[in-house]
Amino acid sequence: MPGPLAGIRVLDLTTVLVGPYCTQVLAEMGAAVTKVEAPEGDVVRLIGPGRSPGMGCMFITINRGKRSVALDLKQLKARAVLLRLAQSADVLVTNIRPAAMARLGLDYAAVRTANPRIVYASVLGYAQDGPYGPRPAYDDLMQGAALIAGLNAQVSGGEPRYVPLAMADRITGLMAASAINAALVHQLAQRGRAAGRGADVRDDAELRPR
Repeated sequence: MPGPLAGIRVLDLTTVLVGPYCTQVLAEMGAAVTKVEAPEGDVVRLIGPGRSPGMGCMFITINRGKRSVALDLKQLKARAVLLRLAQSADVLVTNIRPAAMARLGLDYAAVRTANPRIVYASVLGYAQDGPYGPRPAYDDLMQGAALIAGLNAQVSGGEPRYVPLAMADRITGLMAASAINAALVHQLAQRGRAAGRGADVRDDAELRPR
């Protein structure tokens, strides 16, 4: 049977773990996810063993059920292709920093011009209007900032250590998928998806209708 998100089209501009994990959840719910990669591919392709070059086990695990297209978004023609894809998409997910997306002409305002009803989700580590906004947010950094390593030391009586399951990335990915689903339901509540408005889903999981 088709999943609850059957018919929903998702553009996945994410790399590494947190964003791909989010879009993998959406794909398993039935969404049609297209992963947009740079010509050299997601760096996670090279992590872990794999039967084929560029197809490491971690990459396959968090990108199963997706289609893939290679676009060099630094090139004007590639950005034009992406905006054409966005015209028929329901959701765009990115973990590229907002300043970089703005430089590429692919921020929410630009994509919304191509598709006013799109749900644009930025999966980031910090609220962009806060003092840590520009900082990187890898899983180990976030576990450290949340004092998880120190708490492990208190419980075990040993050295500080991280949870070895990329816990921060996975929880954030799940929360992002939940926020995206909420934005899609919000559209349905506005007289159906075709007539609904887009929404800007930010890293603090706050839904901002536009």
